[in-house]
Amino acid sequence: MPVNRRIVLASRPVGWPTEANFRLVEAEVPQPQDGEVVVRSHFLSLDPYMRGRMDDVRSYAKPVEIGGVMEGETVGEVIASRSERFAPGDFVRGRIGWQEYGCVPAATLVRVDAQRAPLSLYLGALGMPGVTAWVGLVDICAPKAGETVVVSAASGAVGSVVGQLAKKRGCRTVGIAGGAAKCRYVVDELGFDACVDYKAGRLQEDLRAALPAGCDVLFENVGGEGLDAMLRLMNAHSRIAICGLISQYNATEPYGYRNLRSVLVNRIRMQGFIVSDRMELWKPALAELGELHAQGRLKYRESVAEGLASAPRAFIGMLRGENFGKQVVKLV
Repeated sequence: MPVNRRIVLASRPVGWPTEANFRLVEAEVPQPQDGEVVVRSHFLSLDPYMRGRMDDVRSYAKPVEIGGVMEGETVGEVIASRSERFAPGDFVRGRIGWQEYGCVPAATLVRVDAQRAPLSLYLGALGMPGVTAWVGLVDICAPKAGETVVVSAASGAVGSVVGQLAKKRGCRTVGIAGGAAKCRYVVDELGFDACVDYKAGRLQEDLRAALPAGCDVLFENVGGEGLDAMLRLMNAHSRIAICGLISQYNATEPYGYRNLRSVLVNRIRMQGFIVSDRMELWKPALAELGELHAQGRLKYRESVAEGLASAPRAFIGMLRGENFGKQVVKLV
């Protein structure tokens, strides 16, 4: 039998994580019991929420235990099954974690079509990030044609889909991204109307220039200075979906927002959300995203790390914004 390599949480980080917080270990490939299948993962998804699972604090999900396999979603092939749902050779998406093989209940897996799209795409635009974009924009913010939508982390796995969905709905769409190359991609490839480079050192001035009529919808992935600057530019009765606050995940001190008064003055509706709370919306979300992909209209980009051992470094790099698009790890 092959060896199952796994990455476990070795220690809890204080501030920014380091590679020392992770450990690569080996174990036997598990055997399925009734109702279970064994999956050999081909791609592992790396996502910002994983940073929160490394901390032993109260949150919407339990933290990873010290010595436990890092949590995460993978897509791969069923190699053994004791369930009528799946047979060896089927391709599935599920929460296998940072490991090459996983044994899980068949009911927790979703079948994917390897002929319809690249397997890694089911961890991005045709998976949780794409559905997150759809739920936050369509269900929470409900943009109307002609409104202005701003998306932070606009070149990322979630933000890139938000912008494309907003343009499809007739909105003027402005991105915020880090660096000239990412901003060019957001405008030239994804079709945003404009993109502000937050690394240029003129964030408030550049946002004001890009938003002469203010902002009606803000899809927030970053938080911190960018969110604070946007609060000054929100229109009356505007909406903000708080999807992520990645700029704060490694902070040892909370960010002090100075423009929160805008929420009251402009009667802004600001709502945080977790996409797993809205499972009933996954079907319509994936239907629209799948149709866009079939039409060749769903643009995406990936950063691909090679091999399980590269996951910690790639994860830390993603938290620093070093990735371009969706960050995955190729395991096979």
